[in-house]
Amino acid sequence: AAKKGITLISSPEGNRNAVGEHTLGMLLSLFNQLNKADLEVKAGHWLREDNRGIEVDGKTIGIIGYGNMGKSFAKKLRGFDCTVLCYDIKEGVGDENAQQVTLEHFRKEVDVVSLHTPWTPLTNKMVDAPFIAAIQKPFWLLNTARGKSIVTKELVSALKSGKIVGAGLDVLEYEKQSFETLFSSETPQEFKQLLSMDNVILSPHVAGWTEE
Repeated sequence: AAKKGITLISSPEGNRNAVGEHTLGMLLSLFNQLNKADLEVKAGHWLREDNRGIEVDGKTIGIIGYGNMGKSFAKKLRGFDCTVLCYDIKEGVGDENAQQVTLEHFRKEVDVVSLHTPWTPLTNKMVDAPFIAAIQKPFWLLNTARGKSIVTKELVSALKSGKIVGAGLDVLEYEKQSFETLFSSETPQEFKQLLSMDNVILSPHVAGWTEE
């Protein structure tokens, strides 16, 4: 590019607002069972008690990776009366929207874990059985970052046991350029299980994909 006189500009912040909004949308949909309730009403079922929601107010939201995307999500949460904590390998990244804490403190307090990390050797398969067990309370999991940061098989086990209450996934562990193989004879068993769960919301890697 340099030889051809082409200027390259890095803009990692370019879609941060979109990702922040999408993550918040997933959280609210999960807390209020909107996807499940929508399908039921359209099928002629008016099940109010079965779709009683919970509120963001009073909850502790934990953000792992406090860069452009994590900060955008934290900013969206300012309208709620909730506590926002962040954990990052870099020191001094916390701000007025999120208190940076140790991993031990993070694990003890959070009700929601939202991933906003790049895919690196440190984050590859980061959310596995030991990670899940170390979070002290049953928690909700959001991933609008990279699919390979979560071990899907162990996520499914935690969803079945109730340790993970629900999950919003914009990315998947076995994500490729095309998803056709996921809906064929090659479909992983754990993906089939995710598809059948009312407390799981999936989107096709579009958190940062808006008209703007």
